[in-house]
Amino acid sequence: MIHSRRAALMVPLFAVPSSQSWGIGELTDLPRLAAWMREAGLHVLQLLPLHEMSPGETSPYSSMTAMALDPLYVHVPGVEDFAALGGEAGLDAAAASTLTAVRASRSVRYAEVRALKMHALRAAYGRFVTAEIDHRTVRARAFAQFVETEAWWLEEYAVFRALHAAFDEQAWYDWPAPLAAGDPAALAAARAELAGEIRFRQYVQWIADGQWATARAACGDIALYGDLTFMVSRDSPDVWARQDEFRSDATVGVPPDAFSETGQDWGLPPWRHDVMAQGDFAWMRARARRSAALYAGARLDHLVGLYRTYIRPLDPDAPRVFDPPDEPAQLALGEYLVGIYCATGAEVIAEDLGTVPDFVRESLARLDVPGFKVMRWERDWHADGQPFIDPAGYPSRAVAMTGTHDTETLAEWWDEAPAEEREATCRLPSVARVLRDAGADSPWGPEIRDALLEALMHSGADLVVLPLQDIFGWRDRINVPGTVAETNWTWRLPWTLEEMATRPEARERAATLAAWGRTTGRR
Repeated sequence: MIHSRRAALMVPLFAVPSSQSWGIGELTDLPRLAAWMREAGLHVLQLLPLHEMSPGETSPYSSMTAMALDPLYVHVPGVEDFAALGGEAGLDAAAASTLTAVRASRSVRYAEVRALKMHALRAAYGRFVTAEIDHRTVRARAFAQFVETEAWWLEEYAVFRALHAAFDEQAWYDWPAPLAAGDPAALAAARAELAGEIRFRQYVQWIADGQWATARAACGDIALYGDLTFMVSRDSPDVWARQDEFRSDATVGVPPDAFSETGQDWGLPPWRHDVMAQGDFAWMRARARRSAALYAGARLDHLVGLYRTYIRPLDPDAPRVFDPPDEPAQLALGEYLVGIYCATGAEVIAEDLGTVPDFVRESLARLDVPGFKVMRWERDWHADGQPFIDPAGYPSRAVAMTGTHDTETLAEWWDEAPAEEREATCRLPSVARVLRDAGADSPWGPEIRDALLEALMHSGADLVVLPLQDIFGWRDRINVPGTVAETNWTWRLPWTLEEMATRPEARERAATLAAWGRTTGRR
């Protein structure tokens, strides 16, 4: 749990590459980012999900697995076997050309980056087999130890990924029936036939795990927080191996609300809590165990879904319902599942935004799990005029934010907010006391930006989380929900991490944040 005043940076790893990265932020880039954070007095790095995405997807919330790290984030030049093959100098002309292009791109080019890395990793694996496994070297024994230690999730994942590749990335429910159903004889034959591919998938995870562990250690006092997606794709090893625990005749989403007249359909399979309960929620416990092994803390995405899931049957005539249907059952289920994550010892924060029943937030308070306070949404909804709540009045057991990966940036919000919202914001004591010449009629600029950021840093919340774009006052979005666009999930820093260490704008931001941190006791 959070028990001290701290400030955090929120940024997706894909957005922060170094000059050595292959067109995307990588695991080995984390210590470089941590160095800038240390200068800025930021003690927590809140990352977006790092688990492997479904083929063709770019959203980190489209998880193909709840367990495996995405090979996209592996730093290929740091792989010993790739270096032994000549490294980047050994790439053929086509691969070298692609590498130059993805590095120069101002956005992440997922398909090209993935293809390039998988090609290089396959070559590295080939060298590992002949030079290490065949000779039973120290590295070969370390790999074998990793496979044995992590078999509780790795075996299932590697077999699934090998089969997925063998069937040209078709979804498992389109495989031949015996394999789709997990028939033991069919699986035994597949394991024998695909032994090399299975081991390759294990090798990639071994490399990713090693790079992650090294990077996390190098980050030192900067705590790395993960983001646990509410659900995984139906086409995942998790669902394939537990078909009785998930529904195939419905999807999950959210009901109609102020943001959508029709609600949202996420296309993800609902889980059967009654069936999972018979095995004491083994899959949920495995997710919690894996998360605690990777991160110092975790953000529970769509927290309300652990209490009640909004079911959207594929049959258009069937009613849409919450499951469980009644509050006592929802409360018992949610507190049990949240307790599973808390029991790992890792810090837990709960994404409780949107339409959330009062009893859920009361439950979080009893469990001592902080929920979110997004500054522009925090109002006294029961008072005349629904005034904004001054950040200084936020409870200590809260996570205060300027925005999330799905919201418009502070700059965009200021540009588009009605005049009365801007005026009400400027009248907040925490904001008004640092404004000088700027006011509600002022265009977005450094003074408005810093007044809002400083007010949040002075908030009563133990943890303040600042998106990177809001720190700099940029308008670049991470994602626009409900849209399919090339700009979603592809934003990159306008400079490399090496440049971030020396650019005057980045140095000024670090110094200002550090000064606020000292003033507000966020150390």
